[in-house]
Amino acid sequence: MSSRIVTLPNVLTIFRMVLIPIFVSLLFYQRFVWALSVFVLAGITDGLDGLLARRFDQQSQLGTILDPIADKLMLVTAFIVLSMKGVFHAPLPKHLPVPFWVTVAVISRDVFIIVGAAAINIMTGFRGFKPSWLGKLNTAVQILAVTAIMFSASVPVGSGYYLPTIYTSVFTLAILSGVHYVFFVSRLLNEERRQAPPSR
Repeated sequence: MSSRIVTLPNVLTIFRMVLIPIFVSLLFYQRFVWALSVFVLAGITDGLDGLLARRFDQQSQLGTILDPIADKLMLVTAFIVLSMKGVFHAPLPKHLPVPFWVTVAVISRDVFIIVGAAAINIMTGFRGFKPSWLGKLNTAVQILAVTAIMFSASVPVGSGYYLPTIYTSVFTLAILSGVHYVFFVSRLLNEERRQAPPSR
């Protein structure tokens, strides 16, 4: 794992973070199609930075920290902004804005994991945190949810049928993946302890 800072994957990750205020501004000005385009562009750069890091052996310590932060900042910001009534044209489309309980679940899950990881690191020195398969599924569903919500703001036809299902799915996966991560990290900790050489 390299300690280099200026690598192409890191530049793409920083570019993705720069897109966040542009994305938020477009949402506030109700330019949902443009906001969706920026969101898709951020997703493309997310895929590219990982691909380039592996292809050109440019994995770095900074990249492993910045990449998930950029992803979570984009998603959490999207849910917060899309929970505001002022973002949408009046009269409000059906099932918009995003219900408060959905956004709270999304934020609480990430805060819970970050605080828990920091506490474990301080107490044990453990740094081998990895995303779980349920966490990856949770992120994928949130990305699809934000895409569908912005699409429904522009084309509200049929949104009354799929948005409630999307909200329930996001809420359920946020709770389940947060609880699952506790057991997942416990297993990682136990594996590291078994692999550690015995003390003399």
